[in-house]
Amino acid sequence: MERIWLKSYLPGMATDIDPATLPSLKHMAEQSFQKFPDRAAFVQMGRSLSYGQLERQSRDFGAWLQNAAGLKRGDRIAIMLPNVLQYPIAMFGAMRAGLTVVNTNPLYTAPELEHQLTDAGCVAIVVLENFAHVLEAVLPRTGVRHVITTSVGERLGFPKSTIVDFVVRRVRKQVPPWHLPGALSFSAVLKVGRNLVMKDYDLTHEDVAFLQYTGGTTGVAKGAVLTHGNICANILQASAWVEPFLPDTAASPVPDHPHTAVPHLRVDGELHAVHAPGMDQCPDHESP
Repeated sequence: MERIWLKSYLPGMATDIDPATLPSLKHMAEQSFQKFPDRAAFVQMGRSLSYGQLERQSRDFGAWLQNAAGLKRGDRIAIMLPNVLQYPIAMFGAMRAGLTVVNTNPLYTAPELEHQLTDAGCVAIVVLENFAHVLEAVLPRTGVRHVITTSVGERLGFPKSTIVDFVVRRVRKQVPPWHLPGALSFSAVLKVGRNLVMKDYDLTHEDVAFLQYTGGTTGVAKGAVLTHGNICANILQASAWVEPFLPDTAASPVPDHPHTAVPHLRVDGELHAVHAPGMDQCPDHESP
């Protein structure tokens, strides 16, 4: 078949990729952790999370999932978070532990949340405390066995974390009352995981990385199965198109942290704000 669309490509733009160069998202992430340990990977409200810190904290999170929670390769974990530093820690930690991530919209109603958790077969969830009351309403009717809660300011460091959480909870009153017996805080999970050993899985293109749910505009939300091969191919496509036209970041006036307004839970935010920055030439990003 003649690829007539290539006539519209700019000079120097790649026309093919080799998916074999990127075995899995886990492989890409761990390469980035080693290459850029001191470089900022994510920034939230002025608080930076370096690739080295992300490596250690995602490892701790993954170790807790495997050992304390007893989760196995292929188990599904829901992440019900906005763009906070906890998101990449939980997402990469789950992936390194061999789990499948189910991105969950924090604005879901109780019926929507119940449908997704049961349809996806989630056994664990990370939820922002602002939305914990919604989870409380449906939890008994799901298969979720492990609940990890967090706050907007939890990873911002003192005193900013205390100030932010006070404003969110007491001034803006954005955290409705909730009660989830047995739930653990995000920081408590990382503390326990620090003393545990994480089993290293050799993930492949065939392993399922995400169950990405649709918006549900034509009925109930439906989960799209996205393998590591699917996501890696898309990252390589984006990288092949963008990298030839990027200036040298070491000598460029381009900001160190381009802002990302797209929620990480969306597939476009997941691909181009969370994973694409792991490629060698892609800059870091900042979440508003």
